[in-house]
Order: sequence, then structure tokens, then C-alpha cells
Amino acid sequence: MIRLENVSFTYADDEFPAVDNVTLTIDEGSFVVLIGHNGSGKSTLAKLLNALLIPTEGDVWVEGMNTKEEEYTWEIRKNVGMVFQNPDNQLVATVVEEEVAFGPENLGVAPAEIEMRITEALEQVGMSAFRKRPPHMLSGGQKQRIAIAGVLAMQPKMIVLDESTAMLDPQGRKEVIETIEGLTEKGMTILLITHFMEEATFADRVLVMDNGKLVMDAPPVEIFSRVEELRDYQMEIPQVIELAHELRKHGIAISDDILEREELVSELCPLL
Repeated sequence: MIRLENVSFTYADDEFPAVDNVTLTIDEGSFVVLIGHNGSGKSTLAKLLNALLIPTEGDVWVEGMNTKEEEYTWEIRKNVGMVFQNPDNQLVATVVEEEVAFGPENLGVAPAEIEMRITEALEQVGMSAFRKRPPHMLSGGQKQRIAIAGVLAMQPKMIVLDESTAMLDPQGRKEVIETIEGLTEKGMTILLITHFMEEATFADRVLVMDNGKLVMDAPPVEIFSRVEELRDYQMEIPQVIELAHELRKHGIAISDDILEREELVSELCPLL
């Protein structure tokens, strides 16, 4: 669905590129997580995927459409929806159902079709009961789920979530991650950009950026088996994975594919 070839992007007046010679493909229906330290180029890469930014060098294709060709811009943005960090900055209406209707209305969708899309999108994010509520009365996690519903109502093929859990408390993050997992089970293509490393354990594939470059690209089990390399890239290792790594270093027979607490408990109990 997404193809980048030798893509670089440099902001005006910057000496070094924010994205530096990245080549990448993302298949339809996949759940990809992008991680990296602050300033590594994650958000810039995200904005290149739906033509909010145009590459300084190289090419980005979305469903075969080159983002450099202006006649495709509208169609590209219909295919790739964006959800950003602060839910309050994305909400424009005073009632949840009006918020979800905002995107389809701007696409010129017929009222009867909009009504169906509102119902379906709210069901997908588990927010049907809040349809008549004012968004400002919701929790952070609920607001972010409404923002996702607003994107879903435009029926994109892919959603890019740029640090969408960063400003949420643990319960809010849990709600959003569960929503994302539900969407992936239904075949939605997801790119989640996050600095919460434990969120990457749920993905099909993890990308790691460092100083604008794509430095790692593999399934979570492989990525998190390279603990020392991740540390070199200033990444914070999830506690469970770090504990398993330290136990292995001390000669305790723990498998290399531990990603979650329950898995570590299952391995440790027989040893104890």
C-alpha cells in the first residue's frame, strides 16, 4: 500500500535532513509500529505518507499514487487518515456525532450515508453510548477514540497515529491500543508512532529510526532481542524484556522471545 524509495526531507534552514534516505514498504492490512528517540524523524516520516510534506528527494507512493503529483493529493489523504498527539487539538464539534460526521460532510457524502458511517465508526471504537455527549466532557482516551472514529468515518484504507497515546494516562493508552488492535483484526492498515516501547510488542513489524535513518526493521521478537543495540539508539527497553535479558546474561535459561509479563511468569515459575 505504501512505498518509499530513497526518501529524504529537510526542513527550511536545517542543515541535516529530518528523514534521510529511507526506503520502505507497508503492506495493506499490516500493523506497523515506528519507534525512535525524540528528534529521530518519526513524525516527519508520518507526514510524508499522506502528502502533508513532500520529499526533498526520492518518492512516496500511496496505492500507486506519487505524493509529488498534486492531482492525487486529495485521494491520497482520503486513503491515509491521520490521528495526532493531542486529542483536544483535533476535535471541532460540540457533540460526538457531529464530530464524527465532520470529515464525511467535507467529502460531500450524502446525509443518509453519513448517518450509517457515524454508527459504524462509533461501534468500531466502542463509543456508541457517547454519541450525544459533548467531547469536552470525555476522558483523554475517549477523546482520542472519537478522533479515530472521525477518521474511520471517512473510510480510509490506512490510519497513521502520530504519538496518539503520548498525552494519555495508562487507562487511556490501554483503551486506544485495544481500539487499534480491534481495527487491525478487521484488516485496517495501521502505522502507530510511539515512544512507549511496550506498545510495539503488539505489532506485526517494528521500525526503528535514528537521526532520520531507518536503522531496524523486523518483527517485535527480533527487535527486542537486540537489547544492547536498542540502548545504543537511546531507546528505553520495556521492563519485562530488560529483566528477561538480564536473567539470560546471568545464565538463567529464559527463551529469546519473551515480550509480555505473562510469558516471563510462565518461564520463571517452573525454574523457581
